[in-house]
Amino acid sequence: MGKLKEKYLKQGIAEYAKRLSKFCKFQVVEVPDEKAPEKLSEAEMEGVKEREGERILAKIKEREYVFALAIEGKERISEQFAQEIDSLATYGHSDITFVIGGSLGLSPEVLKRSNAQISFGRFTLPHQLMRLVLSEQIYRAYMINSGSPYHK
Repeated sequence: MGKLKEKYLKQGIAEYAKRLSKFCKFQVVEVPDEKAPEKLSEAEMEGVKEREGERILAKIKEREYVFALAIEGKERISEQFAQEIDSLATYGHSDITFVIGGSLGLSPEVLKRSNAQISFGRFTLPHQLMRLVLSEQIYRAYMINSGSPYHK
């Protein structure tokens, strides 16, 4: 969700994208976020998530295996995550999509569409920073699967 503005985050993600190019086709798809004032009612928050969710779902193809990043999702250690990525590729799920929601999180429809929900812990992180963290973890997974000592 949203356009990445911070130069240092763009540079970090670009570095991991370059590193990942020898393993996979790595692509970031930005979806416009919904403008929302600081103070919103519960109904207004749900409306924002619903509109953002519609934009997200419009970008996801039927064949894609979708990981939704959500605090309520399952936490994994890096080795488990690497094994999961490897297994998906082995069993015909070569198109893997990771969805990072906006500041209010993901809509129930996006969570329902996801094949799995993944959590990076109970911390709330800015979605812009989460892109960098996720990029690094995807790279780490490929390095683990290739037998590289990178992840230690």
